[in-house]
Amino acid sequence: MNTTSFCFPSIDQLHIGFIGAGRLGKALAWSFSRADFRVSAVASAVPADALILAESIPGCVEADAQTVVDTCDLVFVTTPDSAIANTTAALRWRPGMAAVHCSGVTEVSALAKAERDGALVGGFHPMQTFGDPVAAMASLPGSTITVEASEPLMASLEALTKRLGCRVNRLPPGMRGRYHAAAGYTSQFINALFGEATEIWRSWGATDEDALKALLPLAQGTLASIASAGISGGMPGPVSRGDVSSVGKHVAALSLLGESTISFYRQLCASTVPLALAHGAIDLALAQRILAVLQTGRETGTQREKLDPPTLIFAKSA
Repeated sequence: MNTTSFCFPSIDQLHIGFIGAGRLGKALAWSFSRADFRVSAVASAVPADALILAESIPGCVEADAQTVVDTCDLVFVTTPDSAIANTTAALRWRPGMAAVHCSGVTEVSALAKAERDGALVGGFHPMQTFGDPVAAMASLPGSTITVEASEPLMASLEALTKRLGCRVNRLPPGMRGRYHAAAGYTSQFINALFGEATEIWRSWGATDEDALKALLPLAQGTLASIASAGISGGMPGPVSRGDVSSVGKHVAALSLLGESTISFYRQLCASTVPLALAHGAIDLALAQRILAVLQTGRETGTQREKLDPPTLIFAKSA
């Protein structure tokens, strides 16, 4: 990253610009304006989108991308990930300004052209969903924003984050793929879990609406438990209680719904065993019994006595 020494404007003096007026660009531009930052110019591949966004922000104008770069100190590139590098490469940047993209998974090196031109470069990724820009703006305070940059840009991005009421997460270079994948476990993968659970509800004739009305409060309760007691301490369910019998009943019931259903359950349930062990809710012997029942749906004398330790290692990585 560029480490050229120059005086970058204070955050209250910054003229902020956006290249990209989609859902993320809208939510961030509105959030910055609401926090009394100067959002001065917006560009978009669809000029009508930029015009609509600019007209919603006092003092902001719709412009082409090069004009945004020429008139702003800090430019957020909020295009689709696949367009970041090409968009940046097509523009002339300058020393004394900064180019920042808002992708979680794209490396900051996608801004290489801006850096070669003398600009500071960085990443600014809000850990929040942006399906609805209005809802995203409302939910952004209290969220975490992951920042990656060299000084003096890093200090400015951290100050911007705090003014938005968000928590700062510093990310080392080269970690964006790993970081973004981890975020998926608690965002879009939840949708897959709800989809699987809803499919099981359908098996007895319940509707998707029935399932969601029942399952959403349950999930919200689990999240509240995790917030107060931690990942392992806040885990509910039969494994956390060492309830081998209930796990066996689950296996027997779900086996009737097909191989994909029971395989998915086995993987998920096995992955909770190390958490229960870590919390001290079960001991190794009980963990081995649970893993055995997961595979067969029943306990035998041999299974009750012992499973090899590698089985637990497999369960943790499943």
